[in-house]
Order: sequence, then C-alpha cells, then structure tokens
Amino acid sequence: MAGLATDLMQVPVDVIFTMGTRAARIAAQTVKTTPLVVYSCDPFLHVKNLARPGGNLTGVTCMTTEMMPKRLELLHEAIPTISRVMFLHDPEAAPNAFNLTQEVAPRLGMTMQAAHVTAAEELLPELAIIAKEQPEALLVYPDVVLSSAPRPQQLPDFAIKAKLPTVHAFRFYVDAGGLMSYGATTSEIYTTAAEQVAKILSGARPSELPLRQATRFELVINNRTAKALGLTIPPALLERADEVIE
Repeated sequence: MAGLATDLMQVPVDVIFTMGTRAARIAAQTVKTTPLVVYSCDPFLHVKNLARPGGNLTGVTCMTTEMMPKRLELLHEAIPTISRVMFLHDPEAAPNAFNLTQEVAPRLGMTMQAAHVTAAEELLPELAIIAKEQPEALLVYPDVVLSSAPRPQQLPDFAIKAKLPTVHAFRFYVDAGGLMSYGATTSEIYTTAAEQVAKILSGARPSELPLRQATRFELVINNRTAKALGLTIPPALLERADEVIE
C-alpha cells in the first residue's frame, strides 16, 4: 500500500482518498504533501485534534472504535445470559478497539477473547478455530478485509450454522443475515468524504478542514436470524430499533 501511495504522488494526483484505518495510517506515513482524505474508524490514530487536524490530512470518521463498548451493551441487553464473547478484528486496523471492549466487559458480566484476521485468506481458517472455541457471541470490527465481499456474507452464514449471535457496526452485515448492528450510516460517511474532496479541489487546504464525525446512527435487528438462532429479542429493544428485519 505504501508503494501504491508513492506511485500516486508521482503521477501526480490532486487528492488521495483512503478507506479504512490501516490504509489511512500507511498513507499518512508515506504521503507528506499530497492532500489526503481518509475514511477512518479510529481518527485519533492519525490526528490529535479533529477540529484542526493539521498537515495534509482530513476526512471523516464513522466512530466505530469509540462505539464498540455500546455494541457490547446492546448485546447484553438483547441476550443478558451471554458471558463469553469473541472479538473478530484485524489488530493492525483497530489497535484500541479490543481494549475498550475489555474495559466495559466485566461490568456486563462478560469476558472477551480476540480472533485475528489480517488478510482475506485467513478468515475461513479463523472461523473454524472460533467454532472449536465455542464462544457465546461474536463481536465484529468492520475493517476493510472483513467489510469486503464476500466476507459480509460468509460471516452470517458461518454464524447461523454455528448458532452464534453476531453484533456488527454496519447494517449490510445484518441485511446478509447477521443478528444486529449499531453504527453510522454508510451513505452519510461517503457523502461527507466526497464533500471534503470537493472542497480541496476547490482550493481549500486539508489543514483547514475539520476531520468530520458521523452524525446519523442506526440500530438494525434481524429478527429472522434471531428466530433461526432460537432467540427472543426483548420487545423494548425491538421498539428502539430503526429497522427490524422479519
């Protein structure tokens, strides 16, 4: 990825857009003059101040890392008996996310384990290991590897077969059969990123553009999947959902 960023600088291009926290980090380390617009789930890995990012970087964050504890709380609300949760992620993409869930887990009566996937070909072997570990739920961090086709379909297919409730950051996993998601709306994220690019192409400096945060979040529950897993989601939680898939 660093080599690809270097190639783009030599073309040269006017703006580089990156998707994902790991891509943003690598590009920021490589690209020092070309404007960077990043879509990151953990912006504080790149800047210390969202309002004044400084340098040549700006963009948008879906706030996924900060909201991982909230997803664990929603899992506890949906299935209060769950005590062992597997956290599936790319540790290079989300170094802070697992620590945040570990901090809140004891209060919810849960213990956390981590499963690592750093490349697409690692997912299916890792899922086989998870099946042997037999956790009671799966919390998925949506890095680029796990968000790219066909992984969003492979994860729910595996989870339903393994009778494993899953919690996600984005609804496309739930549309594919995951149990529940809570997070930013992707349409807002991409629109905001495009607006940042347009401002730079119109002459703005990245250092002058705040790194913007998502403002719209949605809770989506797949009740069809819940029934397939033999679960009854509390009516109060279903009422709070922005959408329930029946």
